[in-house]
Amino acid sequence: MRNDCDVLIAGTGVAGLYAALNFEPKTRVLVLSKRDVGISNSMLAQGGVAAVVDKTNDDYRLHIADTLIAGGYKNDLRSLEILVNEGPEDVLRLIKEMGVEFDRDETRNISMTLEGGHSRRRILHHKDSTGREITEKLLAAAKSRPNIKIIEYAQLASLTRSGGGFWAGVLVDGVHRYISCSYCILCTGGIGRAYAYTTNSAAATGDGITLAYEMGARIKNISLIQFHPTAFAAAKDRERFLISEAVRGEGALLLNCRGERFMQNYDKRGELAPRDVVSRSIMLEAARTGSDKFYLDITARGADFIRNRFPTIYRRCLEEGVDITREYIPVFPCQHYLMGGIDVNIYGDTTVDRLYAAGECSHTGVHGVNRLASNSLLEALVFARRCTYDISRRLRHEESGVDGPPPAPPLGKNPLPKGYRTTIRGIMQKAWFVIPDYDAAREGLVRASEILEDLKNGDYILTPDYIEAKSLATICTLILKEVLEKKDKGEEYY
Repeated sequence: MRNDCDVLIAGTGVAGLYAALNFEPKTRVLVLSKRDVGISNSMLAQGGVAAVVDKTNDDYRLHIADTLIAGGYKNDLRSLEILVNEGPEDVLRLIKEMGVEFDRDETRNISMTLEGGHSRRRILHHKDSTGREITEKLLAAAKSRPNIKIIEYAQLASLTRSGGGFWAGVLVDGVHRYISCSYCILCTGGIGRAYAYTTNSAAATGDGITLAYEMGARIKNISLIQFHPTAFAAAKDRERFLISEAVRGEGALLLNCRGERFMQNYDKRGELAPRDVVSRSIMLEAARTGSDKFYLDITARGADFIRNRFPTIYRRCLEEGVDITREYIPVFPCQHYLMGGIDVNIYGDTTVDRLYAAGECSHTGVHGVNRLASNSLLEALVFARRCTYDISRRLRHEESGVDGPPPAPPLGKNPLPKGYRTTIRGIMQKAWFVIPDYDAAREGLVRASEILEDLKNGDYILTPDYIEAKSLATICTLILKEVLEKKDKGEEYY
C-alpha cells in the first residue's frame, strides 16, 4: 500500500519547516500546524541564533566551552561538537537560500550581539524578532515547493505503527481522519503551557512528547526546565512576553526593589551570567529583600538606540504602560524552555523505528542542564537537517508502506471536565519553579496521576482540548516523577 505521504512532520516552527525544506523534491512531505502557522515558539524567539560565522574574532572551541559551562558540563559532547561545527553553514544557508535578513553594521558586515554566558559576540539577530524573520522566510520557501503540503488547524492525535509506516490520527478543523506515512518527525515544541506563567506560545502543550511516550519512546531529562530570568512581569497574562537576553547583552542593569544592582553579590559575571544562575539569584534576592519586584534598566543607552535595536520589546512594553527609553522594565523569572524531551541520536532518531524528533521536544543532550542563550534555533536547524539525512537514506533503500487498515476511529461520548488544565498549571507552578518544592511535588504527582488516569479511561470525546489536557497531565506526571527520582538519588538541580 502506498502511503498518503512519505514523511509526516508535526509542527511549523523552525525545526519542522527546515526539515521539510531539506528533503529531495521527489519526497512527499506533509506538515501539520496545530493552529495557524503563525503560532509557535519559533515565532516568539527574540534574541537570535548563536553561530561562529566570524572566525577572526571567534572560535568553535570557545562556543563549545561556553555551552559546556552553561550546561554544567552535563552536555553530550558528540552532539555539541556537531551543533557548533555544522551550525554556521546552516545559518549561512538561511541568508543565501532563504533570504533571511540579519542586522548589519555600517560596513554591511553581520552585526553580532552578546548574550549571557557567551564569551564572544556571536549572536546573529534581526532586531529583536529573529525567530519571526527566520520562520516566515522558511514558511515562504516551504509554500513554494510542490512536494510540501501544509495543513493548518491539524492536530496530531495518535500514531499507530503499521508495517513500514504509521497511521496518524489527525483532527483537521475538529474532524478526525487517518493519514498514512512512512516516517514521522515530531517538531511539536515545548511544554510551557503546563505552567501558570510561561513565555511559550499557546501551542506548547507537550503533545509530541506525550505521543512518543505512549508509543514507548525513551523520554530523558524531562525535568530539566529553563526559567528565563527576565520575562515582563505582567499582572494578568499567562503568556508573558520575553525581555530578551540581548537587552542585558547591550548593557541593561538588573535591579532589586530598592533600585540596586545585586547580581555581583551572587556571581562575578553579574548580569551576563547564564540564565539559571540569574533566575536563582533573583529568587534568593527576593527572599533577602522580602519583595518580588525586580527591574531592568537600559535607559543609559538612549532612546534612539533602544527603539532601533529593540523595536518589538519597546512596543510591547509601551502597550503595558512602560516606556523603556526612560523607565525601568518590571521583570521576574518565568518558564521558558525544556532541555529534555524525546531522546534522540545524532540523526534525530528515537527509540521507536521510523519516528524522529527535532527542536525543543527532542533531547539531543547539547544543552546539558541549562541551555546557553540562542543555541535553541541553532539546534533546531542542525538536527532537523540531520533527520532528513537518515530518512532520505532509508527511503532510497528500504520498503515503506502501511500493511493494514487504520485503527477504529475514536468514539468517546463524554465531554471533558472543566478545570483539569488549570489544576495542572497550579501544580507545576508550585512544585517545580526555579527551585523545586519536593513536598509539593509529591502531593502534585498524586493529583496529576489521578487526572491522567481519568482522562485515559473516562471515554471522553476526542477534541483539541482533550488532547491538550491529556498531554499536560502526562507531562506533569513525567516531570514530577523525575524530580522526585533525582531527589532520592541525591542529585541537585543547582
